[in-house]
Amino acid sequence: MHSETAVAANAPAATKLPAARPPRPSTRPNGQWKIDGTEPLNGNEVWKQIDNGLAVRGRIEEIYSKQGFDSIDGTDLHGRFRWWGLYTQRKPGIDGGRTATLEPEELEDRYFMLRVRIDGGQLTTEQTRVIGEVSRDFGRDTADITDRQNIQLHWIQIEDMPEIWRRLEAVGLETTQACGDVPRVFLGSPVAGIAADELIDPTEAIAEIARKYLGTDEFANLPRKFKTAITGHPSQDVVHEINDIGLVAVDHPELGIGYDLWVGGALSTTPRLAERLGAFVAEDRVSEVWRGVTSIFRDYGYRRLRGKARLKFLLAEWGTEKFRRILEDEYLGYPLPDGPAAPRPKTQGDHIGVHKQKDGRFYIGVAPFVGRVSGQTLIRLADLLESYGSSRLRTTPHQKIVVLDVAEEHVEPLIAALDEIGLSARPSLFRRSTVACTGIEFCKLAIVETKQTATDAILELEQRLATIEAPHPITLHVNGCPNSCARIQAADIGLKGQLLPDGNGGSTPGFQVHLGGGLASVDREEAGLGRTVRGLKVTAENLTDYVERLVLRFLAARSADETFAQWAHRADEEDLK
Repeated sequence: MHSETAVAANAPAATKLPAARPPRPSTRPNGQWKIDGTEPLNGNEVWKQIDNGLAVRGRIEEIYSKQGFDSIDGTDLHGRFRWWGLYTQRKPGIDGGRTATLEPEELEDRYFMLRVRIDGGQLTTEQTRVIGEVSRDFGRDTADITDRQNIQLHWIQIEDMPEIWRRLEAVGLETTQACGDVPRVFLGSPVAGIAADELIDPTEAIAEIARKYLGTDEFANLPRKFKTAITGHPSQDVVHEINDIGLVAVDHPELGIGYDLWVGGALSTTPRLAERLGAFVAEDRVSEVWRGVTSIFRDYGYRRLRGKARLKFLLAEWGTEKFRRILEDEYLGYPLPDGPAAPRPKTQGDHIGVHKQKDGRFYIGVAPFVGRVSGQTLIRLADLLESYGSSRLRTTPHQKIVVLDVAEEHVEPLIAALDEIGLSARPSLFRRSTVACTGIEFCKLAIVETKQTATDAILELEQRLATIEAPHPITLHVNGCPNSCARIQAADIGLKGQLLPDGNGGSTPGFQVHLGGGLASVDREEAGLGRTVRGLKVTAENLTDYVERLVLRFLAARSADETFAQWAHRADEEDLK
């Protein structure tokens, strides 16, 4: 990343991203079904064609839950289980230095992470209570709100899955295609249908896609995961720039309000921001356009090498003009109207704090510590909301919770009560804007611990920086490995977990630092990735000292309207260390 030389009121422009390059020309097929045929070119593609994963539920209920962990077929365990939201979790006591050296069966425990799928983040208090009870009864009281609006539980045993599914499905929840090479959870605006400044409510569009395509064979075997984000709120609150397909509300000067279409975003180790196709999608066309883009990925996506099996690599080869032409000619059968880009957001997209609803009541956005709650907390939250006359809440793509339908006279009493159970409506600078992935506590890919490291840093920074006034939230994203589940390249301060030399011939947990990344927001004109500085790494032990030093340098050196991202991109390397 180059440093910016000009400081302006707008955030730094997005840097052109060559990272997600298409495969080099080769005589070998890439596994694109419409070009190369459907012959499987690797082991994953073989077993997906034999059984794409949906059928494994029957085996879980009829065989594995009755005969126990040792009865599970290896391909089911390490592959098809994901189609139902199940991953084996990391065995305790295995340090990060062994992550890349051990086989999956050496790293994994006999317990599972279970991901509860929550499309649009929409929950009732009854559903929240049931998730809490499942956590309490089967998951050692664990519960993490993810940055994709799901809730993850841990310590789940295969023997308990039939009862867990029975409880979840009795209240309209599911784990269907929460993981795997499928359309993952559909991100939706956490304030859909309630915000006074909403342009369009995407709730029915998301529900229609789920009704038609979730749990069906049509998209049960994609090249890899496929991520969707749809918002009708002007804050652009669903991180659409890093999803495979994004639909963002826009007011067309002739056609009225609909959606601006984006495709091909994803981070991981080869980040690429999504691109606009310049096409306008009417409200009643959302489902068929979503189907068209997803079908392109199914039919043209690269399947030979899993490291290249994301839509961003196909977009890098085709470009937006060809992608739109294929979508219209081969999948829709009609041209999409040209449309304008959505304007820059005017409000923060995390929805923290108190906001008026269109019906005169209020919604309140609250922050736990990096998404970590518990089963008991969820139960208490449900009880608390009902006692104040509310029965609805939402999870957010920022590991937060938004509670809905609060009468004005109940706002302050409810805020005080939420704070008592660890959910703050007026959080500190870093409690508000810190995100952390699962980390080495449960994840088999992780190298370092994240959740507790981030929480400890927040608590210490709350004391050290209590008297400062930051001009805007400063995002701190903590990731346990290079895969960027916590979106490290799109944060003001992004931390990629790795082991660093300890000076005594050994190693210590630490992070490579990315600075100045971010997505479109009230403080930023458009998305761009963070800057890396050669040798800029920080140990977990020194993390709090580093963040404090960096924030104070920014506040001392910034010009009048300069954001942290602008400063981080123009600052001398020595000022960032």
